[in-house]
Amino acid sequence: MQDKYNHAEVERAAQGHWTANDAYRVTEDASKQKFYACSMLPYPSGKLHMGHVRNYTINDMLTRQLRMKGFNVLMPMGWDAFGLPAENAALKNKVPPAKWTYENIAYMKGQMQAMGLAIDWSREVATCDPEYYKWNQWLFLKMLEKGIAYRKTQVVNWDPVDQTVLANEQVIDGRGWRTGALVEKREIPGYYLAITDYAQELLDHVQIGNEKATLTGWPDKVRLMQENWIGKSAGVRFAFTHDIRGADGQLIQDGRMYVFTTRADTIMGVTFCAVAPEHPLAQHAAQSHPGLAAFIEECKKGGTTEAELAVKEKEGLPTGLFVTHPITGKQVEVWVGNYVLMSYGDGAVMGVPAHDERDFAFALKYQLPIRQVVAVEGETYDATQWHDWYGDKERGITIHSGEFDGMGHKDAVAAVAKVLESKGLGELKTTWRLRDWGISRQRYWGTPIPIIHCEDCGPQPVPEKDLPVVLPQDLVPDGSGNPLVKSEAFHAGVVCPCCGKSARRETDTMDTFVDSSWYFMRYCDAKNSEQMVAGGSDYWMPMDQYIGGIEHAILHLLYARFWTKVMRDMGLVKIDEPFTKLLTQGMVLRGAFSQKAESGAKVYYWEKDVDVIKNENDVVIGGTLKADGSRLDYEMTTMSKSKNNGVDPQDLIEKYGADTARLYTMFTSPPELTLEWNEFAVEGSYRFLRRVYNFGAKLAGAEFDAARAKATARNGVAGVSFGKEAKALRLEIHTVLKQVDYDYQRMQYNTVVSGAMKMINALEDFKALDSEGGREAVVECFGILVRALYPATPHLGHALWSELGYAKAQGDLLDTSWPEVDPQALVQDEIELMLQVNGKLRGSIVVAAGADKATIEAAALANEEYQKFAEGKAPKKIIVVPGRLVNVVV
Repeated sequence: MQDKYNHAEVERAAQGHWTANDAYRVTEDASKQKFYACSMLPYPSGKLHMGHVRNYTINDMLTRQLRMKGFNVLMPMGWDAFGLPAENAALKNKVPPAKWTYENIAYMKGQMQAMGLAIDWSREVATCDPEYYKWNQWLFLKMLEKGIAYRKTQVVNWDPVDQTVLANEQVIDGRGWRTGALVEKREIPGYYLAITDYAQELLDHVQIGNEKATLTGWPDKVRLMQENWIGKSAGVRFAFTHDIRGADGQLIQDGRMYVFTTRADTIMGVTFCAVAPEHPLAQHAAQSHPGLAAFIEECKKGGTTEAELAVKEKEGLPTGLFVTHPITGKQVEVWVGNYVLMSYGDGAVMGVPAHDERDFAFALKYQLPIRQVVAVEGETYDATQWHDWYGDKERGITIHSGEFDGMGHKDAVAAVAKVLESKGLGELKTTWRLRDWGISRQRYWGTPIPIIHCEDCGPQPVPEKDLPVVLPQDLVPDGSGNPLVKSEAFHAGVVCPCCGKSARRETDTMDTFVDSSWYFMRYCDAKNSEQMVAGGSDYWMPMDQYIGGIEHAILHLLYARFWTKVMRDMGLVKIDEPFTKLLTQGMVLRGAFSQKAESGAKVYYWEKDVDVIKNENDVVIGGTLKADGSRLDYEMTTMSKSKNNGVDPQDLIEKYGADTARLYTMFTSPPELTLEWNEFAVEGSYRFLRRVYNFGAKLAGAEFDAARAKATARNGVAGVSFGKEAKALRLEIHTVLKQVDYDYQRMQYNTVVSGAMKMINALEDFKALDSEGGREAVVECFGILVRALYPATPHLGHALWSELGYAKAQGDLLDTSWPEVDPQALVQDEIELMLQVNGKLRGSIVVAAGADKATIEAAALANEEYQKFAEGKAPKKIIVVPGRLVNVVV
């Protein structure tokens, strides 16, 4: 064993050993308890970042420790390889997305292997591989047969220059992110998946407090986010009647403008109605109102999601149309509002500004009436300023509401619904915020939707025998739309499967959330070319532990849950939910320097280009740019390439080693909390590992040969006699081991590392090597330390375990049994009690562990410190707190 810690050699040797033994290949084994732990599928963006290192180390620690405890553990890895970033990179670099993607996969895989992760690479998948996305297409066709997949028109963001659909995040201030062209709203056909058919079950399984809930192993905040996204609402759907007729002379929408509300108790406070720009009444009014037509066109430049509209300034124009209040019979003015979505409900809302904050702001802006119809005892209404109690339905009582006066929320809603139902204008109804999942993307780098378009027969599914529809991998996007549209090779020879005539392929590809909605099940049968999933999924699923970022708490998890339920209903899997437990790890933060540009946007600078400014406490508070001396702001924020504050794991591995990178990310913060990057703490982690290695090198000396032979044997230290000092060391190490074992169970890996630090401190402080059993105790306790630390620092663990002879006696560290706490080591012959005189600490006494009260009292009175502070006075009272202290009152 070398005298000094050389991390590069240690890690190279360990990885060579694991590779030679194919150490991480896992097979199904019915004789063992399985544990499936998986990190969320990474996108192959080019390089790992420290967030990846943290995520995968959490998974790796879990995997390695459970394997030592006898579990059959699966830790697979793959690549979320389709998506827009690859197209953008291809556009910039003028290379096919496939080339860019596969090069990135190769590089990132090498980085993962350098980290020493216990990944079963035999199960690797890449979602851009036809052998993978074939099953996306296959299940889509099965959904089409069942009616779960269907085709309808959708409103999209259209870039007229690039001739392509843009995601909402690609629309910046109403313009295309790349071309700067004004974005248009267009209605085009696309494919949808009926996730709303599963809304109730999706809600039941996740909802906090629901007796049907099964996802109790998820963080409450994630469960609540899912519940809110699904958004079940009980309320009243009713109609405002009208006699507005279209150009054909027919009543528009049969003379009824429907709305849905959860606040039917406020119906008497309606002072206006607002409709979406696409609503038939808005379209009708625009035909004779040029200003309104222009406003509607302007609305088309915005986003199409609730989230975008929530932060957008509320704007509107009156239509000049009126509808009739269903109870009072009064006329209510109809406005077009940019905050109303046609895709939600019926595309119209009732405006009750007195009791809805959004309507309140709208009414103030356009000087619309505000009519209070709900009061709260002790509160005074002010129509010039919003207060939260205006929307309080728990304490609110109806007023100025005629026959509904004096009612609480629930009673008023029921009464209003009854009246509306008697008029044939409304009914109690449950609605959902959740909408069916639109999966069509007018982009190239994704799973081709397996549809053939025939002029005579319409859209036809690709026959199953012709799957997969293979995506050409040599196309290079040029910014002028989806290259599949112009690819003759993609369309060549396509005939209608129904009539046999020449036809054309669908050029839309699937949303990449499809790829990530079931990859975890494909890991179970990764190389099965005949079935989407098979016996492997029966063995491994559901997943026992899923690990990933909170940013995926809604859509990815929701779609994965939906996809699983569809597969269950088709008889492909036997589970209801895919993920039993979920850990959302915290972000990695680091300081960033920035200044505002003239445009108002932040421009970030690398620290190497900055003269750092610190305060009197040596805390960074800002900086100046070396180039021109301009002042820079400083903030602690997430690591990212865009903020020029990232740390390349490869640089860290080369300088300090993978074990240091792993240890640092585990020690600095609990897994679920944010981690603030600290260069000095990284160096501290390295120094700790060097201490551990150096202590191991000390044990490799010849003076420890006999002790190693005894303490590394399979039966441990059986038959070794320990003296007082050795017993004290074993007590301390086994006590820490007990806590470490508990910390592993709850995945608090920061305190696991703290425990390892306590162990090395105890070992270094032990000075009684020549005492009875001293050397044997040290070798035994160091073996416990190596195993306790090994899941975090596997390379160092492998080196020490092998070089010191533990492996020869107890087997490869990978499969060595997890150290068990020795009950005998926790038995104390003597205990130390704090000594107080008149309640003040004056020293301590040591007594036999089983000493009775009289013996303890005698020891206290005989103690020199007591005699000094008692000044010859006789004790009035002696108080003994067993196991803790003795207090003598004089």
